Amino acid sequence: MAESMQGMKRSHRCTEVSNKNIGETVTVMGWVQKRRNLGSLIFIDLRDRSGLLQIVFNEDAIGKEGYEKAGKLRSEYVVAVVGKVAKREAAVNENMATGDIEIIATELRILSESLTPPFPIEEGINTKEELRLKYRTLDLRRPDLQRNLMLRSKVTGLVHEFMSQEGFLEIETPFMTKSTPEGARDYLVPSRVHPGNFYALPQSPQLFKQMLMVSGYDRYYQIARCFRDEDLRADRQPEFTQIDMELAFVDVEDVLDVNERLLKKVFKEAIGVDVQLPIQRMTWKDAMENYGSDKPDTRFDMKLVNVTDVVKGCGFGVFTGAIENGGSVQGINAIGQGAMPRKKIDALVDFAKGYGAKGLAYLSVNEDGSYKSSFAKFMTEEELDNLVKAMNGHPGDLLLFAADKTKLVWNVLGALRLELAKKMDLIDENKFNFLWVTEFPLLEWSDEENRFMAMHHPFTMPMDEDWDKIDSDPGSVRAKAYDIVLNGVELGGGSVRIHQNDIQEKMFEVLGFNEGEAQEKFGFLLTAFKYGVPPHAGLAYGLDRMIMLMAHAESIRDVIAFPKVKDASCLLTNAPTPVEQSQLDELFLNATEVEVRAALKEEEQEQ
Repeated sequence: MAESMQGMKRSHRCTEVSNKNIGETVTVMGWVQKRRNLGSLIFIDLRDRSGLLQIVFNEDAIGKEGYEKAGKLRSEYVVAVVGKVAKREAAVNENMATGDIEIIATELRILSESLTPPFPIEEGINTKEELRLKYRTLDLRRPDLQRNLMLRSKVTGLVHEFMSQEGFLEIETPFMTKSTPEGARDYLVPSRVHPGNFYALPQSPQLFKQMLMVSGYDRYYQIARCFRDEDLRADRQPEFTQIDMELAFVDVEDVLDVNERLLKKVFKEAIGVDVQLPIQRMTWKDAMENYGSDKPDTRFDMKLVNVTDVVKGCGFGVFTGAIENGGSVQGINAIGQGAMPRKKIDALVDFAKGYGAKGLAYLSVNEDGSYKSSFAKFMTEEELDNLVKAMNGHPGDLLLFAADKTKLVWNVLGALRLELAKKMDLIDENKFNFLWVTEFPLLEWSDEENRFMAMHHPFTMPMDEDWDKIDSDPGSVRAKAYDIVLNGVELGGGSVRIHQNDIQEKMFEVLGFNEGEAQEKFGFLLTAFKYGVPPHAGLAYGLDRMIMLMAHAESIRDVIAFPKVKDASCLLTNAPTPVEQSQLDELFLNATEVEVRAALKEEEQEQ
């Protein structure tokens, strides 16, 4: 039967007790990690968020009743213990922060009993993630997850401290706002008092923070919750957190400077990593051409090499066909992998096909300098020699080539480069390589929409020297946009915003919005801009991704207290769930069709 804490107050967390407290009486509380009964002595490891502490029960110190009570303890019982700190006479545990001391218990209260947990509450368990998420309250007791969430709390505290020192104001923006286009799918909230109308949960505070600049608050920040109804990946969640900021009367350099100093402080004080400033910069064009990615992992080399000019006159139709269709031929050199078995090369081909490639061409440079290749019979010896030379190939190397539209080639080889690096063990997991990627294209063509789309959003400022090409060659116009990349992951991104009416109107025109549509979608922002808008710029970090990288976690689910799974459901609460018909009636909604779909889905799963 559970006992009360009345009259008892915790004096220390478990690892706050040290050999400096030897001889003192302390009161500790927590969960029983494990119990060992040696007959005349009972030992438990007591756990709280700080770590473990050994408690010793003997009848002389705690009395017969207390000793019998200790014998009933089981894993995950919640207990309060009063006792005297003593030096361990034997069996010092160097793996515990408190491994040289123990508590000789003089009083024990069982505050709560526990069922046997469905999995061990310990670090590094192999339990299936679905089971851990179903019992997330237990999962969150594990030391590795507790460290992750404590790191998250420390980082947000450092962000608040830095931003305050730099003159930023923390201002909250609405959760229920207007649905706008040009982004991911919105989560919609039906309005009871405005039948048939809907709010949207914010994908970001973008428009509101720009209006705050119009309002004269010149430096805003917020640790903001955001929502996107999109397919999930390891680093995506339907609800996520941004470190969001906006600054007025600034340009690119000002934003990069303040953020470099923010990163330096946060990484040094949170995990002891010294970020070297200035952070390396790379244009989007260079990133794509060298790494096949706008978020390159620069912890290892293996750059892409464009060999289009080298092979354009060869007899291999796959290469020449791609070139004739306006594409390119590019390759990567897997140094030292020339002896890779054909079965493993075929696996790489299948991997490339998963990214849209029709196949991969390969050439192994044997140790004697001869070649083994999937396309050697279509090329002369001289052409092969020139190709190997262009790839800086040497005996023992494996050269891999993709030929197609350049965008697809970049996508395929960028992914293949990362896959090879993992297989070749080229990545130093203890390295933190930061990179600014700058000068993104302002626009990208959408075959699906048959029009240009904003690569970031419609309010991104073009680079001054490119604006005269907006009509003749809009795809070549660069933006004053920048991403901060860490170890191949986009940590955050932002841009200088448009503040001139003529440029904004032209942007809407290029994006296919007429004046009426622009007013309908963004009228509240455009109206605000008519009353004096300062030049402004901003950036937002994905906090979840940042903590994931800092903690060396495999997924952002390991750094979020209560995450969703891939279908955006919560295994702990079973959300989303149906609601009462009366609630739907109040909102003028009908869920009949949804219920039918749900029933069909359930039927399919049963089959």
